[in-house]
Parts: sequence; structure tokens; C-alpha cells
Amino acid sequence: MRLETQRLLLRPFTEADAEDLYRYASDPEVGPRAGWAPHTSVEDSRTVIREILSDPQNCAVVLRETGEVIGSVGVMREGRGTTEIAADEAELGYWIGRPFWGQGLIPEAVRALLAYCFETLRCSAVWCGYYEGNAQSRRVQEKCGFLPHHTVENKADRTGALHTEHINLLTRARWEALFREEGPR
Repeated sequence: MRLETQRLLLRPFTEADAEDLYRYASDPEVGPRAGWAPHTSVEDSRTVIREILSDPQNCAVVLRETGEVIGSVGVMREGRGTTEIAADEAELGYWIGRPFWGQGLIPEAVRALLAYCFETLRCSAVWCGYYEGNAQSRRVQEKCGFLPHHTVENKADRTGALHTEHINLLTRARWEALFREEGPR
């Protein structure tokens, strides 16, 4: 999958992205908010690219202006995500390096993924969640039209840490009413 927005290119990861990935994924303020441990080396990032991020539904978030990888977004289908979803639904995940927080880049990427989910994959709904205390991720989901659906207490992340997770939902009808005619923002 390759998608373009005004400021971003969303494209498959390659092992050549390991240094950029490590630069931002090694920050202890980034990974734990999304439920994964900070990367410990460029080789660790290369392994994550090979074993996790090479899935064709994952994309490197690349600044078009510089070509630098600054984060990741991905679409998970039935049986692949963290939430039980129907065959015609998807779940989104994302993160971005701390120097890029608050610039509207992840909402821009998520809106492009939503268009992909609803127009190309023909999803009826898209799910997205955030852990308690991650106000930035909550705000991304609000900006992209997601509405609260349910909360899961004591959800274990990839490191084994327990969190309260808030699960949000965006239906096709709501997405069409909010964004379809104007396209991704």
C-alpha cells in the first residue's frame, strides 16, 4: 500500500528505514504509550521491520519534504488486531516520533488510511483504541471522527504491562458524513 497526503508518503517499510525508525522508536516516551518497549538498537529496529512492520498493511510515515521515516500507521483485519472485529471491519494503529507531536501529521495519515479502509477495502466500520493517559492518541481519534464505544480494564500490552484501553469506532456512514466529499484533510 502506498498513499500520499499533502505532507506525507505512507509506504511499506524497508530494512533501510532502520536508522530513522530507531531514532524515534528508541524514545521512552513513544513506545510505552502504544504498548511496546522502546527499541534498543538499530539492529532491534531492523528486526521489528522484518518481523512486524513488513506486513503489507503497515506503512512507514515519511515526511515528503525530507524523505525521513517519522512513525508508523497500519491497518489490521479480522484476527490480526487487538480488538475482536468482524470480517468487514478494520482496526487502525499508529505512532509518531515525539518531535512531530502536535503538528497534525498523524491525523493526516489516519484520514488517508480511513479513506483506504472505506473506499478500497469496503469496510463497514473501523476501530481504534488508546491507553488511559494517552491524550494525544485520544485527540487524534476525536479529530478523525471516532466515537467512544467501550473500555477494557487490565488489558496487557506487548510488554505485559496492564492498561485501561478505550476503544473507539468510526462507521462508514459517519465517515461519509464527515469526510468523504472533502477527501482526507
